[in-house]
Amino acid sequence: MLSLTNACNLIASHTDARLFACETIRYLKKMQLWSNKTVTNTDIPAPQFEKRVPDGDDRERNVCTRCGFIDYQNPKIVVGSVATDDQGKILLCKRAIEPRLGYWTLPAGYMELGETVEQGAKREAWEEAGAELELQQVLATYSVPRISQVQIMFRARLLNPDTIAPGPESQEIMRVSWEDIPWTELAFPTVYWALNHHREVLGQETFPPFSNPTDGV
Repeated sequence: MLSLTNACNLIASHTDARLFACETIRYLKKMQLWSNKTVTNTDIPAPQFEKRVPDGDDRERNVCTRCGFIDYQNPKIVVGSVATDDQGKILLCKRAIEPRLGYWTLPAGYMELGETVEQGAKREAWEEAGAELELQQVLATYSVPRISQVQIMFRARLLNPDTIAPGPESQEIMRVSWEDIPWTELAFPTVYWALNHHREVLGQETFPPFSNPTDGV
């Protein structure tokens, strides 16, 4: 089997592939799969980054001084849902992990590579609450620039209310009516926004998605 080091040596042996070799090693270092001690070909261009504004850009980036690779850092995408059963009760999960351990949230989380926003929202509901969802439409898109997040929330129908169960990231789960929502124990501002926006469009089959409230982050 070709080792990671030998693969990089092979790639780097071709002049036109040096940029790719540099990017490969950068990735392996990031994933803690690479050590400088493993280098067997001294010609491999180990990446060296500095902060500067690339040509044609308007802000500082991490740029490799050897190959010119630009390490763009972009916002994370969170997907989730406000899911209700046939009685209109809303699915909430009590967080078993930080941040906001022990506070209530909607089933939501970071997208994975290779999935759509719809697939991500369904997966998060299943992982956190064993919930099967029918997504109806996008409820809202929220921007949270202070933590570099974009959150896409769906309105959804809970298909298996009798078999839901907490997943590894949930201490417990519950279905609650509007009157019983633990408002003072919600984990994040976006949970509060999504619940209120969901309330605003009850009974409406279609509606334009919401965005941040005017007093939001």
